[in-house]
Order: sequence, then C-alpha cells, then structure tokens
Amino acid sequence: MTALPQRQPISVEEYLAGELDSEVRHEFVDGYVYAMAGARNQHNIIATNLLASLHSQLRGQPCQPFNSDTKARIQLPHSTRFYYPDCMVICQETDRDESYQDFPVVIAEVISEKTRRVDEEIKRDNYLAMPTVRVYLLVEQNEPRVVAYRRGETGFAREFYEGLSAVIPLAEVEVELPLAELYERIDFSDPDLPDDEDR
Repeated sequence: MTALPQRQPISVEEYLAGELDSEVRHEFVDGYVYAMAGARNQHNIIATNLLASLHSQLRGQPCQPFNSDTKARIQLPHSTRFYYPDCMVICQETDRDESYQDFPVVIAEVISEKTRRVDEEIKRDNYLAMPTVRVYLLVEQNEPRVVAYRRGETGFAREFYEGLSAVIPLAEVEVELPLAELYERIDFSDPDLPDDEDR
C-alpha cells in the first residue's frame, strides 16, 4: 500500500464515494487512504483457485464467497478501517447497495514478503477483532503452506497446513480446502518462482 498525498483525513462517506469512481482501489485507515498496487500472476492464480474452490462448494448454500473487489469494514472502538481481502466468505450479507461487507466468517490473504508484516500483524489483529470472523487464512505463494487463525472458546489458535496433500477443514462454513486445489497450476520446482512484491 502507498499513502496518497492528503493534508487532512477524510470521512468514511468521502472515502466510499471516491472508491465508486476511482480506477485504483484504496484501503482506508483512520481517515487516510492508501493506494493498492497490482498483483503478479502468481498471486492471482492462487487467489482465483481459492475463490473457485469456495464458490463450487458453497453453491446453493447460505454462505457465499466474495473476491478482492469487495471491502471488509472493520469498526474498532475509536476508528473505522476498510481493507480489500483476497477472499471472504459471508453468511450474513450487508445491504447489497453498499460496497463493503460487515460480517465475514472466513477471510483469506495471499501474502508476499513485502506484505507479510501487514498481513501477519496489522491486518490480522484488525480482522480478528471482527466478532463474526471465525477463521483467518494466510496463504503463502512460494510453497504449499497456509497458516490459519481459528476462533475457539478461549480465543484464536494458530494452525499450520503444509504440503499438497494437506486439507484445511472449514467446518464454520461446511467446506474443505485441499491445498492441491489452492495451488493448482503453481510449479514449486521453478527456481525463478517470483515473489509477489506488489501486494
């Protein structure tokens, strides 16, 4: 994310109105907007595989997946933030006239070295503060590995899924995510496998 030059913070209403007309997506943090850079093909293949798997399994079910063009609104005690996760599963939809969702159950980010700190720390803490979120997935690009933060009775526990034979259970939305599907068309033997540094 790159901060846009602005002298004063803007309101949520100004941000949302601006996003509807903008050719570039921006995330919103406490009144300031940050332009989002484009992603490499590696990132997009994995994100598309994730969305396709969820869409196929959730067809005809109450919950539905949303792609990275949909914002998540995070309302903290003293601030509001809008992020564009790579994928969300929603079981209680926000008004369809809005451009964001308030009630995600599952959120996923495909991470890179450039975005790792933000995704693993800042966004994680904000996403996990949302009362409806049950699982947050951090999906690696250069190896078949996913870290899941799953809500339990005493808070969130961290789980690790590694290797193409691993399967992530998502009983919260009654689906499973095989890593073989998540990483379909990704060749991990390629020594020049690029890291997505732009997201």
